[in-house]
Amino acid sequence: MVVQAYVLIQTDVGKAAEVAAAVAKVKGVTMAEDVTGPYDVIVRAEARNVDELGKLVVAKVQTLDGITRTLTCPVVHI
Repeated sequence: MVVQAYVLIQTDVGKAAEVAAAVAKVKGVTMAEDVTGPYDVIVRAEARNVDELGKLVVAKVQTLDGITRTLTCPVVHI
């Protein structure tokens, strides 16, 4: 089983492209794009379970320089 989520990221001013490039290198991240709107970067991530996904976001994504806030939106298949 694979658990997926979108992570919406706010960055310091002018850091969106730099953050997207850094996040894209994180193992478990399948897509990272800098965008316009209320969030600066949208990331798609996946892991084997919810616990690993949470650790990925907290330990490897949120700790990157330039990130000020994240919102994790799990993907649910019904």
